[in-house]
Amino acid sequence: MHLGEILTTRQALVLMTDFGVRDGAVAAMKGVALHVDSGLSILDLTHEVKPFDVWEGAYRLFQTHSYWRDGTVFVVVVDPGVGTSRKSLAAKLHGGQIIVCPDNGLLTWLEPQIESVREINETLHRLPGSSESYTFLGRDLYAFVGAKLASGQLAFEDIGEVLPSIQKLEIPPAQLENGVLRGVIPVLDINFGNVWTNIPKALLEQLGSPDLVQVEILEGTTSRYEATLPLVHSFGAVERGQPLLYVNSLLHLAIASNCENFAQKFGISSGAAWSVRLQPASTM
Repeated sequence: MHLGEILTTRQALVLMTDFGVRDGAVAAMKGVALHVDSGLSILDLTHEVKPFDVWEGAYRLFQTHSYWRDGTVFVVVVDPGVGTSRKSLAAKLHGGQIIVCPDNGLLTWLEPQIESVREINETLHRLPGSSESYTFLGRDLYAFVGAKLASGQLAFEDIGEVLPSIQKLEIPPAQLENGVLRGVIPVLDINFGNVWTNIPKALLEQLGSPDLVQVEILEGTTSRYEATLPLVHSFGAVERGQPLLYVNSLLHLAIASNCENFAQKFGISSGAAWSVRLQPASTM
């Protein structure tokens, strides 16, 4: 491929990991990518996913990917099964974005948008000289393949064979039944301690968007928090330190305290064990 062709097909490369930035792991991935193409634009989604937390990683990708241009290549490495028999893949979304990642559930939230998935041929597409390394595929495989794709040096169709199915996390969908909204807590708005749910605004509107809502947060079958909260547009609608229910930036219901860390204050977390139950206070 000629230089002019590469320049016209070059896309941004966006990295997300659970590596943190206290050591050289992320820098090594970027170095690999720049060896592939020194002109690549390499950006960070986050490197602060909770270690080994595929659930959080999957949601962070879902939370942000739609704000990037079509054609953007994401390299996503939250990989507690690194070095095992789990597959490595690249998925193309209907808008043309490509996600390079392990096949461990990271694409769960994006499944409706997937156009095609291919298993990466790890024999053909791997950083030269890395064949004896088994525990850093973020550097040796994913960053290398992602950079090849983003630079236009590798076509999606040449990555490997079509993968007919992918691994998915078990995430119960939000539902409205008999006047009660139920959902899960996929992630926390971690810096502020707000509790994000997967309940869309549209389901709330079917309840008539009540002013007061009875909220219960459960860990498994154990109730961890229960209160009647006002449904408001923004945090400042209540006094400092008071809890509230609001529609977050993804148009999903969320729970917070004005200028306080709600999750920390009440011992709330996120993931498969955490769920919410809501209904208009007037029906209690």
